[in-house]
Formats: sequence, C-alpha cells, structure tokens
Amino acid sequence: MILEEPLGSDGSIGRFRLGLFLELAIEIVGADLGYSRQILYNRNDMCKVLMSLWVCLCVVVFAFSQNKNQGEKARSEIRTHQEFRALNPGEIVKVSLFGQSDVKKAQVLFNGKTYPMGKGKTQGEYFALVGLDLGIGPGMYPLKYTVVFNDGQYTQKEERIVVAAKDYPVKKLWVEEKFVTPPKKVLRRIEEESQILKSLYAILTPEWLGDGVFIIPSEGEVVPNFGERRFFNNKPRSSHSGVDISSPLGAPVKASNTGKVVLASDLYFAGKTVIIDHGLGVFSLYCHFSRFRVQRGDYVQKGDVIGEIGSTGRVTGPHLHWGIKIQGSRVDPFSLLSLSFSP
Repeated sequence: MILEEPLGSDGSIGRFRLGLFLELAIEIVGADLGYSRQILYNRNDMCKVLMSLWVCLCVVVFAFSQNKNQGEKARSEIRTHQEFRALNPGEIVKVSLFGQSDVKKAQVLFNGKTYPMGKGKTQGEYFALVGLDLGIGPGMYPLKYTVVFNDGQYTQKEERIVVAAKDYPVKKLWVEEKFVTPPKKVLRRIEEESQILKSLYAILTPEWLGDGVFIIPSEGEVVPNFGERRFFNNKPRSSHSGVDISSPLGAPVKASNTGKVVLASDLYFAGKTVIIDHGLGVFSLYCHFSRFRVQRGDYVQKGDVIGEIGSTGRVTGPHLHWGIKIQGSRVDPFSLLSLSFSP
C-alpha cells in the first residue's frame, strides 16, 4: 500500500491548482471560439466550453492515475527477510529490506518499541536487530515496517512471528552477603547506577557502527548459562542475562565488534564494566574487569583489547560476563553470533 502525504492540510494548494487549470482551459476554449477571456452568453457555446473542460479534466485524472500506478508498481518491489537462530525468549531477529535505493528512512515497530533500520553493505539493503526479551511471553507478534521515500511517499508492511516458550534451568550460587542483601549505605549508589544504565540503553544511534560479524571477546571456556534462574545464598534473584567466560586473571578481553565506548565504570553488582554502543540500539557489555584498557568516549575496532579479566562485583571467581542489550531487551550473545553481516 502506498500512502501519499497531502500537499496542503487546508486544501489551499489544491484549490490554487484547480483554479489555474480552469482558467487556462477557458482561455484555450474561449480562444477557439473567438472570445479570448470574454464572458460566454450563448448557450451552445457554453455547452462546448463545459464539454471541453470535462474532457481535459478526464485526461488529467487519467494521467495522475497512471503515474500513481507506476509508483505503486515500483514500490511493490520492496522485499523483506527475517534471519534468526530460534524464536524464543532471549533471541534476536534480524529483519531486512531489499530492492530500493531511494529510501529516506525505514523502521520496524515490534512489541511497543520502534527499531530504526540502518543501511547495509548491499545496495538497497536496510536492516534492524529486534530483541525478544528474556521475559517475553509465547504468542504471535506483529512486525510492522514503515519506509519513507525521498519523494515524500511512504509504504507500510506487516508480518507476524510466533514466539515459543522456553524453560531455563535453576542455578544456586554462594557469594558475599552484601551482594545479596546490600547495606543501606549503598542503596542510593545502586539506584543511581540503575538509572545510568537505563539512560544508556535508551540511546538510539541511527546508523550501524559494527563491522561484519560479532566475535567472542575472550579465549576462555564459555559457559552457556544465559537465562538461568538464579538463587544467591538461597534467595531468588533476577535471571542471568548474559554468558560467562572462564579465563585466568588478567587475560585480555576484546571488543566483540566496532563501536563507541559509552561506559567504563566500577558498578556495585557488575564490578568494573565496559559498555559499547554498536548503533541501532545494540549494546555489548563486559563485566567484572580487573583493569580497564579504554575509557568513555573511545571508538574501538572489533578485536581491540578493552580490559582484563577480573573478579570485581558479585562473582564467585575470575571470569567475564558478556551480555547484549537491544533497546534494553536482554538477549543471548550467541544468538547474535549466529547472524550474518556483510563485511
């Protein structure tokens, strides 16, 4: 469906063009009858004028309809594609548009969130990464595309995906009690850090900063524990929203893709943490460092060393917590690794 924005909300432009059209038509017909902009009193002459106007109007309407049909035919060539590992809570769906080079803006609406679509490497390609949050329920969800073209026209398309339920295992861990029931003196700090993270994940960089596929940021042993329902000291806490990578203290940690460092700070629960903005609402985070190798505002390339393995924050030993957030949605980093990106 092609929707064309009105030329004037008050109709003034339309009235002006219609008046101009009528004036020119009368000028032409009147000239043919020998009157040249004179008032036509003869009834037969008036009938000729009206018939001529009617023929001219039909020709103009037909021309406009042909142009519109040609535009609709061109717009219909837009193709969409979905890529994903699975359709479960914690997964990522890469949605793409193909076939148009005159796109001014494109976006996808999913589950109340608007995802901007950035330019891909292929001509006429636009894509977005949609996060199926860890807490999303099973069911059918609409994906609504909106594409605005350089000429002011826009088109919309709706697809649906079916999210299936998934059960995650329970894990019991033992840590210092201050990380389970924090003392009152740190509650304000915890709240402030929570608000900072919320603000960071609300950033929507409109272009894609990444370079090709994502990589695993550490060479240690990967523990596929995303989504675990965790109990700390026998007390239920939030589900695990990343994966853990066991590695020796001080081992280097690399950026999983190109982007901008938006946080390099020591947080109460996560310890020394780095967060990288990859654009389009996608962020990677790296927690529990012993040492930072970057600072906020740095631009890093995929594979650059950004920190060293540590055991700061709420941990049971040295390791890296690696996570991915998409507009705040908690998703499995290995879901991202399964997606293709043009180099």
